[in-house]
Amino acid sequence: MPEVIQAPAENATQPTHSEPTPVGGAATQVRPVEFPEAPPDAPAAPGGQLDILLDMDVPVTVVLGETCIPVRRLLQLGPGSVLKLQKSIEAPAELFLKDSKFADADVVVVDNRFAVRVTQVVKAAATSSPA
Repeated sequence: MPEVIQAPAENATQPTHSEPTPVGGAATQVRPVEFPEAPPDAPAAPGGQLDILLDMDVPVTVVLGETCIPVRRLLQLGPGSVLKLQKSIEAPAELFLKDSKFADADVVVVDNRFAVRVTQVVKAAATSSPA
């Protein structure tokens, strides 16, 4: 175990702590540091703190339905295979941000692409995770 060397205290009322001496070097002194308090009425960062978030892209997952199948059946899937979902065709799709449901939507077609029309925004207490 390395030897600990105590450096002489600069001030007898303030204790000084030492760390083990590095090979070929002197002991490092460790002293407490006091930082000034930030004034409570200090101005916020220019432009507001949330402005940086407004242009961020966030991934949205749309869940049309779910089903459970055995691995044997999964391995047999190929082009033209059909998986029957447990959700009715009239039931809305669910929109998720990460693992939190935030809305229900109807599936529509816009310019030959699938799209969703938000029909209801879900309250935070009613969230669940996608399949």
